[in-house]
Amino acid sequence: MNLSLIVIVVIVAALAFDFTNGFHDTANAMATSIATGALKPKVAVAISAVLNLVGAFLSIEVAKTISGGIVDETKITPAVIFAGLAGAIIWNLLTWLFGLPSSSSHALFGGLIGATWIASGGGAVHFAQVVQKVLIPAVASPVVAGVVAMAGTFIVYKITASARQDVVSKSFKTAQALSASLVSLAHGTNDAQKTMGVITLTLVSSGALAAGSAPPVWVILAAGLAIAAGTYFGGWRIIHTMGKRITEIQTPQGFAAETSAAVTILASSHLGFALSTTHVCSGGIIGSGVGRKLAEVRWGVAGRMVIAWLLTLPAAAVVGALASKVSAEGTFGTALVAVFLIAVAGGIFGWSRRNPVTPDNVTEPAPVPVAA
Repeated sequence: MNLSLIVIVVIVAALAFDFTNGFHDTANAMATSIATGALKPKVAVAISAVLNLVGAFLSIEVAKTISGGIVDETKITPAVIFAGLAGAIIWNLLTWLFGLPSSSSHALFGGLIGATWIASGGGAVHFAQVVQKVLIPAVASPVVAGVVAMAGTFIVYKITASARQDVVSKSFKTAQALSASLVSLAHGTNDAQKTMGVITLTLVSSGALAAGSAPPVWVILAAGLAIAAGTYFGGWRIIHTMGKRITEIQTPQGFAAETSAAVTILASSHLGFALSTTHVCSGGIIGSGVGRKLAEVRWGVAGRMVIAWLLTLPAAAVVGALASKVSAEGTFGTALVAVFLIAVAGGIFGWSRRNPVTPDNVTEPAPVPVAA
């Protein structure tokens, strides 16, 4: 398989996005377990990284949705895909900086849609598929996970009402470690596949693979390793938000939230729905807060999260569209987008160092603000 320079650049960018997806979404699986003390922070991200890698090999249905369902692979080029990835990566880094658990998946979809639309027109975007397999699951999945978590939390507290609370807490710490691991495995079956789909789409658009091809084994392995590495890096800013800022979580709540999220994600992966694991896990956490008597849900934080969710797809689409416009100028335009992407990423990382969130302070109860 002979790959051109632009295809190699796109593959590297796709794996970079996968890395940001990993550290952006570590919180989905492990925030509640870290918050309750069921798992130590560094142990939690290590377990999550390994299971994300394993999960990447369990299914390719979501990858097929990305590579052949969202946009017309015959009407785009690797440069267009690179532009879409630029939009997704920038949005991921910005939301990570501010500790907002937004959707890496929707950032990717938005970037690809915006870049493709500018390059080839609206006809190259399969809007019916976007609605059916992206937008509808985006609305339904957090509601489903939230309702299941709320009911599960209520039932668990009813069943254990007469038991010693220290015994309940200890028992559910073990159960929560298992349920968090299941979420990590489910995350690998859904989110790692999105990068597989993008790389496969790139190979198809460049003629290196036939249309409709499944991801090659090396693509599956590379995507799995990239998301695992990002997961181990640890998205501590978002872990803090999901573990401490939405609601104070006890171990039975954490177990209910994680179990409901895992079931929802695994079911969607089987059906090929490329849903947002962030939406699902956030919905589960909110539902667990509603389900526990006297628990406080900080609706202001939840409201800011929802605003970020609503902005994700269009914001990434705008950046992807602008990047696509510049990339249309040829090699120089693509290089310009790459330089801009690297500069923005470096600037955001430097800004984050003003007020770092680490494994040592991630469980502090007070919000960790971003320095101005």
